[in-house]
Amino acid sequence: MRLSVVGCGYLGAVHAAAMAELGHDVVGIDVDARKVAQLSRGEAPFFEPGLQELLLAGLRSGRLRFSADPAALSSADLHFIAVGTPQLSGGAGADLSYVDAAFAQVLAHGKDGDIVVGKSTVPVGTVERLSGTIGRDAPRVTLAWNPEFLREGHAVADSLTPDRLVFGVAGGSRDDAAAAALAQVYEKPLRDGTPLIVTDWATAELVKVAANAFLATKISFINAMAEIAEATGADVTQLADAIGHDARIGRRFLNAGVGFGGGCLPKDIRAFQARAVELGLAETVVFLDEMDKINLRRRSRVVELAGELLGSGPAGRRVAVLGLAFKPDSDDVRDSPALEVACALRAAGAEVVAADPHAAANARARDPELVTVDSADEALVGAELVILLTEWREFTELDPERTAALVSGRRIIDGRNVLDPEAWIGAGWQYRGLGRR
Repeated sequence: MRLSVVGCGYLGAVHAAAMAELGHDVVGIDVDARKVAQLSRGEAPFFEPGLQELLLAGLRSGRLRFSADPAALSSADLHFIAVGTPQLSGGAGADLSYVDAAFAQVLAHGKDGDIVVGKSTVPVGTVERLSGTIGRDAPRVTLAWNPEFLREGHAVADSLTPDRLVFGVAGGSRDDAAAAALAQVYEKPLRDGTPLIVTDWATAELVKVAANAFLATKISFINAMAEIAEATGADVTQLADAIGHDARIGRRFLNAGVGFGGGCLPKDIRAFQARAVELGLAETVVFLDEMDKINLRRRSRVVELAGELLGSGPAGRRVAVLGLAFKPDSDDVRDSPALEVACALRAAGAEVVAADPHAAANARARDPELVTVDSADEALVGAELVILLTEWREFTELDPERTAALVSGRRIIDGRNVLDPEAWIGAGWQYRGLGRR
């Protein structure tokens, strides 16, 4: 099939490369000429395992190209909108200006019979609103929504072998022309057994935000339990193991720590709340506001723990921060708990040296005064306190004895509860996990 992908950021670049890998002819469109040039050379503009190879394969096959010229949209019959929906400046809602601009661009260069498929995460009601903006002179296009469920660090696999596919179409029927076209787009994963749900526009829009809200609630719940565990001497990790054996609850994502971040989860739950307010249903999702507060409190708690372990507070003390990305296998520092803790300690007067194998440059762009290095050893030399905040393998596999030879004080905060406390305590370290004895 002849496809276009409008917006070549994280979602769009991965999706375009994946669609080419599935055998389609794909053109990626973006207003950023520098990004287009970079992608056209097969260079991923961000770190994502496997993406570089996927881009190069698509370009070499001739099935993938990128352009800054929106006229290239005319070569495609089905158009994916994959632009960002960031949080509004000064508000909690989603900024839909990029979605609106992308849709207008497709209408300006599309043709009768084209299918426009949204992948961006949008508030419920967005597709219906977009359908009402199609002018009398615009091409007769069919609208659908196909929400994305990418996990940063696993986006390539999630695109090629998704755990489910959702098609939101006007009639909610598998007989809809857009549903049939999307079934052709995803013919290979569907043939391999990927579950498919064909539904209406509103349900498809709700799927992604509901999934993110549920995940945020689960993470925040166990972090709330960590607060209680810290006050009572209980161990939140053992608590999670015990309740995780209940099949109705499950153990996955029931890990207490410094909390969630990134470019999606925090802003999506806030946008969900804002939309509920618009619908007159603020009380329905009021719990999400508390989940957000619990999540943010975990960051402050790490800063408090640093002061407690150092005794006289962080001012003038050398602190090694391990991790700046919001999660491993990513260079994304948007709303990163790790970066926020590092900056808070620096603001409190600590001599912070932060290490991250891929996110250091992005962190420096956010806070130019933050001292960053690429390896743990560089950060550890002379440190009076070590704080692990992103669970990169090279950090989680640190040897406590070898690490002790580099630092000046054996104090460590395990902000992700991924280290073996017994091993570190046995090596003479003061160990503190979040919600652990």
